[in-house]
Amino acid sequence: MNSSILFYIIIAILVIQFFIETFLEYLNAKRYSDVVPNELSDVFDQEEYRKSQEYKKINYRFGLVRSIFSITLTLLFLIFGGFEWIDTMARSLSDNPIPSALIFFGIIMIGNDIVTIPFSYYHTFVIEEKFGFNKSTKKLFWTDKIKGWIMMMILGGGILALVIWFFQWAGTNFWIYAWALVAVFSLFMNLFYSKLIVPLFNKQTPLAEGSLKSKIEAYAKNVGFELKNIFVIDGSKRSTKANAYFSGFGKEKRITLYDTLINDLEEDEIVAVLAHEVGHYKKKHIIFNLSASILLTGLTLFILSIFINNPEVSLAIGVSQPSFHAALIGFGILYSPISEITGLVMNFMSRKFEYQADDYAKNTFGSKPLITSLKKLSKNSLSNLTPHPAYVFMHYSHPTLMSRIQNLKA
Repeated sequence: MNSSILFYIIIAILVIQFFIETFLEYLNAKRYSDVVPNELSDVFDQEEYRKSQEYKKINYRFGLVRSIFSITLTLLFLIFGGFEWIDTMARSLSDNPIPSALIFFGIIMIGNDIVTIPFSYYHTFVIEEKFGFNKSTKKLFWTDKIKGWIMMMILGGGILALVIWFFQWAGTNFWIYAWALVAVFSLFMNLFYSKLIVPLFNKQTPLAEGSLKSKIEAYAKNVGFELKNIFVIDGSKRSTKANAYFSGFGKEKRITLYDTLINDLEEDEIVAVLAHEVGHYKKKHIIFNLSASILLTGLTLFILSIFINNPEVSLAIGVSQPSFHAALIGFGILYSPISEITGLVMNFMSRKFEYQADDYAKNTFGSKPLITSLKKLSKNSLSNLTPHPAYVFMHYSHPTLMSRIQNLKA
């Protein structure tokens, strides 16, 4: 298959994905004004529900403008030789494959981030600010951006450099070594992300002594869950939205609570949320997700190894000289339909795991505090209570609030 045909296939994939996503967003938006089920009638009062509808509609229109801008920019970049221009610039700075690839991707990623900064800025300081969610300052916004770029250059650049070196050294068998590298990196990040990365952006402090910590420790002891690391993160410095998450395993496992979660929920509700997180650990969901991610990465790299030496894959994005980094861009777009399918499977499994974790919390602590916590969290984030089933199927990693409550009451 020649590069011209691949070029039109790439264009078709991008356009079809855009229209599918836009149609799904449209279907979802049509449900914003649906009558809320009786089961959820106590989540919002009339004024709060009006506010949640307005929030969703504004985000829908904003997302539509952003996605139209993105697809237009991408298509223009492909049609008018944007990748060739950047590739020429990168090669003029270095004829070594590794530095030129790093320069190539660095320009694309940082350039894309700079172009989309106005959207991020508007979303944070206009939309989120209007509805009372934003707590970030302009200084923090720009500091986060700079830190993100540095992280991307160090971690992303380091991994990319090693992958290209493996390719130069092992040829098409590079995927085996690249897979091992990604697997080790994924395992390391799962274990130490909270210790090494989170502190660069947020302050974490051990949960203070008191009745909440006592209740959490009593619950953990009751279910045979060894828990020494309970931390509170200062999420309120960026947003009023609440969260909690579990990370690591073995001696490195820890539970992190957002300070907004502690402020928004009663103590029994917080314990119920933690019981749900413990359920994920007990049911081996964390190990499954990590293993599945590593296996999918291996599959992707193996398929990449079949196509990486085909010059037509590079030429399809408009460059005049085939290379590993150009082929990586072309392959990434051509492979994206398969990624969509594997994403659907992972979302399906994730929703199933959420039910299992809810059941664990219900059986070991109680359903009522988990139900009230889920309702409060949905209310405080102005969540969509009536999403379209097709949108849920394609995008939701968690079941809808209605589905979770029905399951908890079953």
